[in-house]
Amino acid sequence: MASENSPLLAYRLLGEEGVSFPANGAGGPGGAPARKLSTFLGVVVPTVLSMFSIVVFLRIGFVVGHAGLLQALAMLLVAYVILALTVLSVCAIATNGAVRGGGAYFMISRTLGPEVGGSIGLMFYLANVCGCAVSLLGLVEAILDVFGADASGSSGLRVLPQGYGWSLLYGSLLLGLVGGVCTLGAGLYARASFLTFLLVSGSLASVLVSFVAVGPRDIPLAPRPGPNGSSLPPQVGHFTGFNSSTLKANLDAGYAKDYTTGAMMTFASVFAVLFNGCTGIMAGANMSGELKDPSRAIPLGTIVAVAYTFFIYILLFFLSSFTCDRVLLQEDYGFFRAISLWPPLVLVGIYATSLSASMSSLIGASRILHALAQDDLFGVILAPAKVVSRGGNPWGAVLYSWGLVQLVLLAGKLNTLAAVVTVFYLVAYAAVDLSCLSLEWASAPNFRPTFNLFSWHTCLLGVASCLLMMFLISPGAAGGSLLLMGLLSALLTARGGPSSWGYVSQALLFHQVRKYLLRLDVRKDHVKFWRPQLLLLVGNPRGALPLLRLANQLKKGGLYVLGHVTLGDLDSLPSDPVQPQYGAWLSLVDRAQVKAFVDLTLSPSVRQGAQHLLRISGLGGMKPNTLVLGFYDDAAPQDHFLTDPAFSEPVDGTQEAGAPALSTLFPPPRAPGSPRALSPQDYVATVADALKMNKNVVLARACGALPPERLSRGSGGTSQLHHVDVWPLNLLRPRGGPGYVDVCGLFLLQMATILGMVPAWHSARLRIFLCLGPREAPGAAEGRLRALLSQLRIRAEVREVVWGEGAASEEPEEEEEGDFVNGRRGDAEAEALACSANALVRAQQGRGRGGPGGPEEGDGEVGPATALTFLYLPRPPADSARYLRYLALLEILSRDLGPTLLIHGVTPVTCTDL
Repeated sequence: MASENSPLLAYRLLGEEGVSFPANGAGGPGGAPARKLSTFLGVVVPTVLSMFSIVVFLRIGFVVGHAGLLQALAMLLVAYVILALTVLSVCAIATNGAVRGGGAYFMISRTLGPEVGGSIGLMFYLANVCGCAVSLLGLVEAILDVFGADASGSSGLRVLPQGYGWSLLYGSLLLGLVGGVCTLGAGLYARASFLTFLLVSGSLASVLVSFVAVGPRDIPLAPRPGPNGSSLPPQVGHFTGFNSSTLKANLDAGYAKDYTTGAMMTFASVFAVLFNGCTGIMAGANMSGELKDPSRAIPLGTIVAVAYTFFIYILLFFLSSFTCDRVLLQEDYGFFRAISLWPPLVLVGIYATSLSASMSSLIGASRILHALAQDDLFGVILAPAKVVSRGGNPWGAVLYSWGLVQLVLLAGKLNTLAAVVTVFYLVAYAAVDLSCLSLEWASAPNFRPTFNLFSWHTCLLGVASCLLMMFLISPGAAGGSLLLMGLLSALLTARGGPSSWGYVSQALLFHQVRKYLLRLDVRKDHVKFWRPQLLLLVGNPRGALPLLRLANQLKKGGLYVLGHVTLGDLDSLPSDPVQPQYGAWLSLVDRAQVKAFVDLTLSPSVRQGAQHLLRISGLGGMKPNTLVLGFYDDAAPQDHFLTDPAFSEPVDGTQEAGAPALSTLFPPPRAPGSPRALSPQDYVATVADALKMNKNVVLARACGALPPERLSRGSGGTSQLHHVDVWPLNLLRPRGGPGYVDVCGLFLLQMATILGMVPAWHSARLRIFLCLGPREAPGAAEGRLRALLSQLRIRAEVREVVWGEGAASEEPEEEEEGDFVNGRRGDAEAEALACSANALVRAQQGRGRGGPGGPEEGDGEVGPATALTFLYLPRPPADSARYLRYLALLEILSRDLGPTLLIHGVTPVTCTDL
């Protein structure tokens, strides 16, 4: 992809000599075209000729004759308002920075991104190619109308043979002439355009003088075919000179059948014909690569051209309405020749406008194609268009475009394609308005155009009016063009584009997110709208991929932050080592396909870094409320990069050249027995810190053993049934039934329910285990729990198990929270209790692991495997000296249980109210 440099780096100060402008204005490497065209030759002349086209000579009578003067003026005003809105957007973008080659494509792509810009740029290119062919065929028809052997008029040499092959030959010869001029460079094109401009201006001047100088006359009209193939009586049109009666008769509309097509005319059809001839406002912008100062020339030249053509159209409308009766206007669209002082000069004007329109379309198409090829959006298909001459003329793009125009000429008649061409032009105009609108709405500080006569209202109105005109001219072509744009955008998105252009979508998102974050008031939080907002602390992602994906499933549309602590002290380092790591972590998020933010910090210890992240991660009302940690045990970490298909390095060359492999951006997993960055004492202290900050805590163990289909992004359809077991009671402090309704127990139920809402877990069955005391009657506690589950809208299977024999019967008075391992129970007794709880859970898992201590023999039969177990995580002890004993008991409690989440919740998360 083409590299983009900062605009500030493109200039260099030269002391007293001022500022030197970059030579490579077209944006292409090497062979940059010399910028030598002035505002008049480079913008005004091609824009005027494109906006006049053949309409100014052959469709004035058509518009005024059918619509009348009043509606014709209204049409012209509406058409020019639409064009003027787009011109304002063009002026704003062109004066906001250096404009390189490609004109409208460059403006759109550098604002809306390569996907939208590339698709619209290609459509704009095709519109110019087809427009060139339409102009050439129109020129051929105009020549054959006078000089063709089958011409029906009474005048003319009538020496040129006619037919499809001859028309193709004439069109190809004219295309060779046009292509030769464009191939030799913009300088010759500018001179040829200026000569054409003089011819057209002289022809128009003769027409304007003829309106005044020629006296009243009757003009015989060619006989028209009748309904049954017979000819109608010949009609006579009247040129009355300036006559108020003629003006009054021409004020109102008089729609009739078009004698060239036989179709009944309406306001929409006449408006479409008029608008088709005015859509040349980008002709000057397409020459941006050859202009001396495009930021000044494009807005100034385009505005001058639009104002000049508008004045000429208004003048011709008034003169025609004052001097020609409706019969002449409706039955002879080329009446300028009949009233001219020297009719051949009108023919010269008709031929000159057609020839100039084809030249403008071909050279504009070549510049757009060259810019597309330089940006390498469509790969090798457009590679020949990169070739330039020593003087910087992209003759490769000219020849490429010449070949496509020649193919289009083979189609012959292009009346139906004319509407498609206009619709494609309107798509480009709407995209320019959208680009300016996006920049204005994004409120980016660097959007400071020197042209200030615009606002977001004009941009929005320009987009809406262009879309309206598209469907008014041709609903089918409009729908097809939008579909084509969508397909091309999808293709470019799949192929990937340059990321250094700057995307206005990112600026818009920033603007909107900031606005809505300010409205997200934490004081208005309510428990019924609670959702988990997770901060997952990761040491090395190579060993944590399953946990990354499981946490992504648990977030339920909430905030998900990947946190990492780099050990170090900034005072002793030459630079911040954290900033260069963000790219690798963001690539990890993309490759793992998780919806997570990344937050990295530098700290002398992991515990302090975790405190930093818990306090500062998030923004406004979006801050983590739950800390997720991997379990601290002696298991050797696995390298999931080697086995996960998403992290297998591409071998087909699809990886971007020069980009390091993701596996090289993270260190290999820690070897067994090697020192850790976090001590067991600090690990438990981190859990205690999170609870002190009123954060929920989740400790995840053995997530690498999760069934792969449960971590996929699909529907989770599998022939194997799994259970999700929930033990919402502190098994190390058995209390019986009342423990199920505390805050932590309800938090476990909520998290297990959230997991069941994920498509990959839909088929898993939720089981909740109800622990009964030795003297508690079966059934009563289960009824209370089922009533609670019904209120919470949780569907689950409830199982009763007896727990707490011996220990519960001798349970002393209520212990202080967090002191379940105090001096009242010795180490041996606490370990025995943890072992017994572990055996109870394993016996219920249906894994065939029933071990000693299972309270009920029949509960350990083999059944559907338990995919994930939720356990109640006790609070760490208040005395930090007992942290190691606490961690050892957690290890015994969760040993050999498979994937397990130990959870402690501190915030209410369930609600039974509507």
